[in-house]
Amino acid sequence: MLRSKLSMENPLNHASVDRPSDEQTQQNLPAATGSSRFVRACLRQPVDRTPVWFLRQAGRYMPEYMAVRKHHTLLDICRTPEVAAEVTITAAERLGVDAAIIFADLLLPFTPMGVDFEFLAGEGPVVHAPVRTAEQVQALRTDRIEELSYVARSIEKVAAHFSAPRADGDQLGIIGFCGAPFTLASYMIEGGSSRNYIETKKMMYSDAVSWPLLMEKLVTVLVGFAQQQIEAGADVIQIFDSWAGALSVTDYRQYCLAPTTELIRRVQALGVPVIYFGVDTASLLPTMRETGADVIGLDWRVPLDIGWKSLGHACAVQGNLDPISLFAPQDVLKARVEEVLRAAEGRPGHIFNLGHGIVPGTPVDNVIQVVEWVKHFSL
Repeated sequence: MLRSKLSMENPLNHASVDRPSDEQTQQNLPAATGSSRFVRACLRQPVDRTPVWFLRQAGRYMPEYMAVRKHHTLLDICRTPEVAAEVTITAAERLGVDAAIIFADLLLPFTPMGVDFEFLAGEGPVVHAPVRTAEQVQALRTDRIEELSYVARSIEKVAAHFSAPRADGDQLGIIGFCGAPFTLASYMIEGGSSRNYIETKKMMYSDAVSWPLLMEKLVTVLVGFAQQQIEAGADVIQIFDSWAGALSVTDYRQYCLAPTTELIRRVQALGVPVIYFGVDTASLLPTMRETGADVIGLDWRVPLDIGWKSLGHACAVQGNLDPISLFAPQDVLKARVEEVLRAAEGRPGHIFNLGHGIVPGTPVDNVIQVVEWVKHFSL
């Protein structure tokens, strides 16, 4: 596993990790023994081709997943390791991607923290008692992380299934994940999805005790949750800051940068790269880079070359095909795929992905075709 291979003499200083210069290319260079093509790309090391996987690649667009959903709720799947592993493995194998992300949900840490939630049809996640007072924040638990170990057991099953190299000699990457402090806080405070994040920003702006305490407690739980996943076999942790795009640069920097940076650095100290992803975050990219994440996920609103340049080419990037382009005719879809790949210019550190998750109704054959195009693309 990667965590035994990275130099951890100074786990918070990623200059200690061997990375190539930006001038090096990925032509005709095989993946290193014991490290997957996907992991090498996360570290901006040369690879033989661009690795590819998809956000929400196991989901409601896939008939195999819908068959499972006939017998299990979303939370049942997440909390049943055998089923979560099956869904994860089926999607990765069906699509032929280079990494499998464990089937789970961002809000799972809420339960051991003492925040009850459920998924309602047509509404998504709902927290029936939103966390909006100092007393509620103080009551949040951080000592029951072990209750999340079912995700680690799911990862163990997936890692065991993919333990042998594939036909091309590459090892499939295993991705664990968690939410970022701001995004999870917004769900807790708003009680679900939000358009304007009024209650969240009210706490940010006006409660100089509760907001930092909430950030601290979330970071504690999320580090423990990530550690479980890494010990179970996750090669990389992706941190989803889905709603960070609702913040101005000033607010992100003042209220979110420090806790997010702490989370990312502490996860990296466990020996794996971190992917940090948010939606509608083009204006935040240079500041997000300050977190020290190994990979920044780009949504589809910013051209990949412009987004990468705004990051100073100082980290890897992931993305960033518009997920709705998967509904386009083949010639249009292929052109969009090639546009993303050409924008990367063969620079080490590009992971092909969507700019957000696959949506229901997406033609599975188009997703598979994109994987094939990426695998055979050359500049």
